[in-house]
Amino acid sequence: MKADLTPLIIGFLIYLASLVSIRFGFSVAIIEIVLGMIAGNLGLKPEGWMLYLASFGGILLTFMAGAEIDTRLMKEKFKESFLIGFASFLLPFVGVFLFTHYVSGWDLKAALIAGTALSTTSLAVVYSVLVETGLSSTEIGKLIMASTFVTDMGTALALSLLFAKPTWYTAAFIAVSIGVIFLVDKFSLYILRSRFFSNKVVEPEIKFFFLVLLVFMYFANIGEGHAVLPAFVLGLLLSKHFKEQRKTKVIRDRLRTVAYALITPIFFIVGGMKISFFLIASAFTLFTLLFFLKIATKFLGVYFLAKKFIPGGSMYTTLLMSTGLTFGTIASLFGLNLGLINQIQYSVLVGVVVATAVIPTFIAQKWFMPAEMEDLTETANGRASETAALALPLPEEDC
Repeated sequence: MKADLTPLIIGFLIYLASLVSIRFGFSVAIIEIVLGMIAGNLGLKPEGWMLYLASFGGILLTFMAGAEIDTRLMKEKFKESFLIGFASFLLPFVGVFLFTHYVSGWDLKAALIAGTALSTTSLAVVYSVLVETGLSSTEIGKLIMASTFVTDMGTALALSLLFAKPTWYTAAFIAVSIGVIFLVDKFSLYILRSRFFSNKVVEPEIKFFFLVLLVFMYFANIGEGHAVLPAFVLGLLLSKHFKEQRKTKVIRDRLRTVAYALITPIFFIVGGMKISFFLIASAFTLFTLLFFLKIATKFLGVYFLAKKFIPGGSMYTTLLMSTGLTFGTIASLFGLNLGLINQIQYSVLVGVVVATAVIPTFIAQKWFMPAEMEDLTETANGRASETAALALPLPEEDC
């Protein structure tokens, strides 16, 4: 039996990424993408199990992002999140489409694929960064995630309306998604609170949510749809349950631990492995122009609205919403499989998508952390000092 070296290398990269992240304070998602890029260009190829697990990781991240959102805040800030999210989708979509079609000479459908792929904001990257920094529990973090969902909704609708050919399988996927969401939302509290499932080593609650997400993926593949949307909606509906009591919060934390230990690292590493430095180098000028065009149009679409609605983190919000990964890769692969774009165009688009997942996130974390994060850090340091003071022995009284 021939030993398979790939899982060993992937395991090493996952562990190395965590060490680098802790040492230098960068998001582990960025490190995993970069290591995946290096490994892929050194000859490591993703295996079938990795591709499926990576797809599952993207769906799982989206579900957990939905579960983190404060639905009350989302209702109160609907106007803000909708305006930021819609502008974040529309300006890059129109800008990239016009540039690739009228300047670069791509045909109409290829230009529409480019506009769709580069209009995205990666909910997976945004969620990972906000959780790692602690901002997911703040008003800024929740508003950013809500805005990101609006952006990805626009991307998904554009891809569906412009290119999808609905069939009975598509209708089945939609019907199953709605039915599953309704049933899980209605009966999930029984599973989350049941004494029968409580404190079991086999973690039946987590396996239940995994099963539900696998159902979404299966019927999405049959109906040529996207499991990301029902996964996010389900997470959004369940968010109220995960915040209700200690037991459900523990389940959420365990789910996060399982995801970040293995599943989501493979999602990010495989995303990086899809980049070909050689093909990008062959069209480097186009790659550079598209990268800066996406950043510029995201800036125009997000910054001024964020400055009005999120004054304490406008640049941070703009940079995070410039990221791309999941939907951008899906749209590019969709175009490649249908013959709407060629291999070089695909590599350039995915290269830009991954580059925007790394560079804006790095800049945001390095120089533009919002004031709320500083407050969280000061609070944590204050609590640590109080704890240390309590641990010190009291001075002896003079006799």
